[in-house]
Amino acid sequence: MFQALKEITETGTQEEQEILRLAVQAVRQKRERGSAYPSGFLGLSGEFTEEGTYRFHIRITPYMLNRGGIVHGGITATLADSTMGSLINKSLPEGKAAVTVEMKVNYLEAGTGQELISEARLIRLGRTLAFADCKVENERGKQIVHATATFAIIDLP
Repeated sequence: MFQALKEITETGTQEEQEILRLAVQAVRQKRERGSAYPSGFLGLSGEFTEEGTYRFHIRITPYMLNRGGIVHGGITATLADSTMGSLINKSLPEGKAAVTVEMKVNYLEAGTGQELISEARLIRLGRTLAFADCKVENERGKQIVHATATFAIIDLP
């Protein structure tokens, strides 16, 4: 493995080297914050923008692109799910967690640009279920995705 990594770092394309950098970022984020690896590959770091609203800003990287050079639909769905899940999990009391049980994604435009901004809004937080929606836009304000999801509230082990 070390030989393959050395070869990529010495002779790989800029894109291949960027993918390795993202892999290292994912491992570091997992170690430091306990994040899932996809969160690290995407570079997720969010913030509450107001009560009941949570936002991520991420740079579009080669990892995210399909063969057509457009952000892969699975990436934008993951981003929306992660934004809504983060919002709900950060709104729960200690010892509770939220897991996605249903999600609907509407793809409105092709994922292009330099950056994606996802913003989730809490619709309802109940005792056993939570409901949120999320929009994903690029840096020019073009809405790419609108998603809604239901989350089950569970006890942590």
